[in-house]
Amino acid sequence: MIRPFNDTTRHEIAGRCAAFTRVAPDAASTGLKRAAVALTLARSAGSGDGTALLLTLRAASLRAHSNQWAPPGGRCDPGEGPVDAALRELDEEIGLKLDAGAVLGLLDDYPTRSGYLITPVVMWADDTARLKPNPDEVASVHRIALTQIERDDAFNFVRIPESERRVIRFSHDGDYIHAPTAALIYQFREVIAGRATRVAELEQPVFAWK
Repeated sequence: MIRPFNDTTRHEIAGRCAAFTRVAPDAASTGLKRAAVALTLARSAGSGDGTALLLTLRAASLRAHSNQWAPPGGRCDPGEGPVDAALRELDEEIGLKLDAGAVLGLLDDYPTRSGYLITPVVMWADDTARLKPNPDEVASVHRIALTQIERDDAFNFVRIPESERRVIRFSHDGDYIHAPTAALIYQFREVIAGRATRVAELEQPVFAWK
């Protein structure tokens, strides 16, 4: 089902986010560094009028998680909440300036193997025609149509010898996008379908542990 990029879709997704009850982080997560990412909804690529999710491919020169898929985001500055951090990172990474009025809701915090507790902030961006990716951080920006995220076969789960937890993968364009990004997208897909599915226990591949 194509979700048109219009006020009806915005209000529907905002309503689903408002109905979603976040789970408080457990005691094991309280010592992690706080981070936030922007799950930003925008118009689909080309001449389409569908709704898409903005993702970046991280620059190869980055010391951590280079060449990996991720929403714009990063560590929270001292005294900074997740919404402000996500808005700041969105501007710094891809030149998209939004304010708190663009925020539709927050999903569950996700603890990473690399020591962060990520808060996903769902946003709506009316105008993304002039994005300016920061080459120091972003190799490219991509629009992943919600129809791709909502496919029955979009996500799968595998096992690895290093963990008893399931590894989640998002199948995209002949490749896989892994957790943390895959876990965040998966929960977003579930939330907009009206399902309160938790993802904190979904595992990341070993290459993402550092």
